[in-house]
Amino acid sequence: MQSQPTAALRHRIVEGPAGRLHLVEQGRGPLVLLVHGFPESWYSWRRQLPALAAAGYRAVAMDVRGYGRSSKPAATDAYRMLDLVDDNVAVVRALGEENAVVVGHDWGSNIAAASALIHPGVFRAVGLLSVPYAPPGGPRPSEVFGRVGGPEREFYVSYFQQPDRAEAEIEPDVRGWLAGFYAALSADTMPDEGEPDPHFLAPGGQMRDRFPAGRLPAWLSEEDLDVYAGEFERTGLTGALNRYRTMDRDWEDLAPYRGAPITQPALFIGGALDASTTWMADAIDAYPTTLPALSASHLLDGCGHWIQQERPEEVNSLLTDWLATLQD
Repeated sequence: MQSQPTAALRHRIVEGPAGRLHLVEQGRGPLVLLVHGFPESWYSWRRQLPALAAAGYRAVAMDVRGYGRSSKPAATDAYRMLDLVDDNVAVVRALGEENAVVVGHDWGSNIAAASALIHPGVFRAVGLLSVPYAPPGGPRPSEVFGRVGGPEREFYVSYFQQPDRAEAEIEPDVRGWLAGFYAALSADTMPDEGEPDPHFLAPGGQMRDRFPAGRLPAWLSEEDLDVYAGEFERTGLTGALNRYRTMDRDWEDLAPYRGAPITQPALFIGGALDASTTWMADAIDAYPTTLPALSASHLLDGCGHWIQQERPEEVNSLLTDWLATLQD
């Protein structure tokens, strides 16, 4: 694919099943839809949009339902995985395209995978960042996460699943909490081995009790933090946290797809220091069965969770090289 001069970012609103969906678009060519995770926004892809546009793609980063300038339905059930997949389909249709490559990070990786699984005719290939693909199925999620912590500590997912509890911790100081959360999962600022794990809470404690203090990770400037904090100070955190609160409903909704592989071309990129890749090593090992058309799986040494922001040049190179193979 021919490279081209990078055009300016274009913000636009399209209609989705639950109202507006905010998109940021750059470039022309085959559509690449970028889906962020928690607690982020379209801005998480700020270093990928120009690179993809320059490589000859129509790169579109969205604010997922509940985030940023997209609609924020009040009902918790409005954040089911099936609804978020429908949003992705709506974006492709609103942009006048027949299909797209979908690339997601963190929760966006799960959303991208479900989109490819449910609508293979719309999403012709899938890129997964940080969170590996594991087919639907297994035990009920709330039961699994309830067992992870045990009596001495509480797993963060179970904490997030309780209505209003995490909001009470985060919203009085959104900027400070986000700074700590980003630092806790970044390679250059995460706690050293042997220190308390920020994925767990002490009894009666808060997540922020185990966050690093005093410095931002190298990838996050004060201005970047202002962007993220400004969005969540305006919207609150409930829409974002509702993704965790619908996991049991997703388990029921996706029952017809239990054990199903994704058969489209796929790419996985993870951070070697990211708990998502270490805890889910078995899922990566199962890729020959679960992602039979996987093009490549990469673990970036010395990289944490915020992979496309921690290592933008490397991720951009891997993405554009992979995308080029899809045109052959």
